[in-house]
Amino acid sequence: MFKNFKVLFVLFVIVAISAAAYAFAASNTVPATKAGDGSGVVSGYTVTGVVYTLNGTDPSTLDSVSFDLGAAATQVQAQLVASGSWYTCTLDTGTVWECDTTGLTVSTIDQLRVVAASN
Repeated sequence: MFKNFKVLFVLFVIVAISAAAYAFAASNTVPATKAGDGSGVVSGYTVTGVVYTLNGTDPSTLDSVSFDLGAAATQVQAQLVASGSWYTCTLDTGTVWECDTTGLTVSTIDQLRVVAASN
């Protein structure tokens, strides 16, 4: 009988310690949130009306390039030399963008790569 009392006492102590530890445990409050997955159509732009503006004093350099994307965009950059610098473009009017390329040597131009996004 005394042995059963010891076992019960040990169990009681374990339960009491567990309850005390649970009472002092930190709790987290997590607000309601949302998550989701979706898809949308991604289509490209058609670049038209490309105009290269040579420097008035030194026509071997390019001052700017402008073009029409045909659709709204919020960010546009252009690259005229493969592995070269990217030029930030600004909206001129409507869907026509202009990129300042002041000092770019015309003989080095080997492409017109345009990257545009509408957010």
